[in-house]
Amino acid sequence: MSEHKAIKVALVGNPNTGKTSLFNQLTGLNQKVGNYPGITVDKKVGKATLSEGCQASVIDLPGTYSINPTSVDENIVLQTLLIKEHKDFPDVIVVVADIENIKRNLLLYSQIKDLQIPTILAINMADQLDKKGVEIDLEQLKTELKSEVVLISARKNLGIDKLKEVIENYKDLDTSALAHISGKIDKPYFDELKQSFPKLSLYKAWLYITQLDEYNGLDDKEVSLIRSYKKDKSKLKKYQHKETIYRYQQINSILKKTYKVDKSKARDLRSKLDKVLTHKIFGYVIFAVILMMIFQSIFDWASIPMDYIDAFFAHLSTRTQEILPEGMLTDLISQGIIPGIGGIVIFIPQIAILFLFVSILEETGYMSRVVFLMDKIMRRFGMSGKSVVPLISGTACAIPAVMAARNISSWKERLITIMVVPFVTCSARLPVYAIIIALIIPQDRVLGVFSLQGLTLLGLYLLGFFMAMISGYVLHKTLKVEGKSFFLIEMPDYKLPSIKNVFYTVVEKTKAFIFGAGKIILAISIILWFLASNGPAAFDAAEENFNKSNIESGLSVDNNEALASYKLEHSYIGVMGKAIEPAIRPLGYDWKIGIALISSFAAREVFVGTLATIYSVGNDDEENTTIKQRMAEEVNEITGEKLFNIPVGMSLLIFYAFAMQCASTLAIVKRETNSWKWPMIQLFGMGLIAYIASFITFNLLS
Repeated sequence: MSEHKAIKVALVGNPNTGKTSLFNQLTGLNQKVGNYPGITVDKKVGKATLSEGCQASVIDLPGTYSINPTSVDENIVLQTLLIKEHKDFPDVIVVVADIENIKRNLLLYSQIKDLQIPTILAINMADQLDKKGVEIDLEQLKTELKSEVVLISARKNLGIDKLKEVIENYKDLDTSALAHISGKIDKPYFDELKQSFPKLSLYKAWLYITQLDEYNGLDDKEVSLIRSYKKDKSKLKKYQHKETIYRYQQINSILKKTYKVDKSKARDLRSKLDKVLTHKIFGYVIFAVILMMIFQSIFDWASIPMDYIDAFFAHLSTRTQEILPEGMLTDLISQGIIPGIGGIVIFIPQIAILFLFVSILEETGYMSRVVFLMDKIMRRFGMSGKSVVPLISGTACAIPAVMAARNISSWKERLITIMVVPFVTCSARLPVYAIIIALIIPQDRVLGVFSLQGLTLLGLYLLGFFMAMISGYVLHKTLKVEGKSFFLIEMPDYKLPSIKNVFYTVVEKTKAFIFGAGKIILAISIILWFLASNGPAAFDAAEENFNKSNIESGLSVDNNEALASYKLEHSYIGVMGKAIEPAIRPLGYDWKIGIALISSFAAREVFVGTLATIYSVGNDDEENTTIKQRMAEEVNEITGEKLFNIPVGMSLLIFYAFAMQCASTLAIVKRETNSWKWPMIQLFGMGLIAYIASFITFNLLS
């Protein structure tokens, strides 16, 4: 079959079935990530070539255990598959299952099959059949399920071509219902239901009544009927319970004929590894060692490429000024755009390494063990193991971490998690930490193995988690909000990380970080350059005033660097910096750092780019001076000593560890809590904590 129009394919499955791995195999790098309209939930769509002349548009729907939604993510799955007018309504659905949990996976398959949309069951990890002692009668299973079943291994690219072939020929698939729930629950009730909704399949009508509160695609009469059926809630609840029991009875009957597990043939190390990695003592020790190795690697592995990138941008800035004619445009490019972009590009190696390790931990299945380990600790601080997922996600970015809290059913636990997530050190803080640690912490090693710089970075990450826990405890004791919840997590099998999956994850997340931050940094760099290169009336006469002041003092007039610094101080940005300097001077900061603090509210990582721009404008040195060198050479105007010493550096590190320097996070918190109250509490509360902690740090070390 060859179609001019791309076939719409929806990938559906329980969490940890390898659905995303299959998505990567089908689409490669030909994919994009966005948001569903009106909702801040990731939407992954990609293009796949099924055969010559046949393309498919593949959407990776959020993981769900059932078509009956209990969260925003699961509700997206239901609406996409139920509402024919939905933009992403598929031509064919691929339900991804895994060989070990096939019984639970088939519950979701059974529900989706009853929607009477062409459906394929893809059983993943087929390469593990012998290892797990599993035998599947594939032909019998196809007959029982009334559909095509394909054995695949998304990680090893096995069975993918067969799956593509079945997808391409989706019109040949049997679309009859599987469960026929009506006769097993209350036949007269469902017969009446079928007559009431002649345009809908029976199961779709049932889902509209039991699961949805929005009725897109239905006429007024149908909406009125649905609302009348909804009134008897006790009956609906009882019938839903009966439906689930019947589906599992049918699944058990099918599996008895088609699926066998002989544990004596299994060669599984999972239980042995779990005893060690989730041990009440050794589990935490192993996790701490892994974290230390990650943060040491961030510095050790990234130092050489970072030095090359830093030198490249310094050279590019100098060469641009030499080659292009003198003028405002040349100054903008050499002193504004290039230093600003260089201030973020330099950190690509460190960010990529961080995402590399996080991806490996997730791919191996170890991250789920960390969540299990931390549940016992989290409960003491007003949260549960479910809160660990957002907190760990927060090491990448607070925005998806706040969104991940939607899976927490208790409103109180969810609110506490949302409030404390910004304390967790995100990748946007990494550029700030990296440059300051490199300036003030020597490259010495402890025990000849661990570097002081890596240990300092680890300490800042632990400080963020510690502050999140303390804040959670305080909120737990002070918030008068009722809420109960339970903790449920699935432990996936241990497996070797897929090189392809890790590569795609690192590329996509690094690209999203760089381009997302790059837009902000470029815009702010241009604004900062303009503010630093122009000023009020006094700025226009700056050179004359500078020369006059030097003559009166008996100093040489021919001092380009001093003149550039004088003009910067009297520019718009200098005036703004001087205005806030009295408030930040107790922290050890000068007006230039103050400007960087303000501009970094748009995004924390802008801090380095801002200083790079300011120091470029204020530096008339023709040599290839790097950002790090300029910061190292900056002098405190009052003491005459180097500005970035240990007291100032540590004060800045503490400030960024605690401050809410991210407008985007505030916007997401407002959206998730539907109130400006909570983001404002975050902004001013975290700001106050950061100011006091930085003040104490600076004065103790001075």
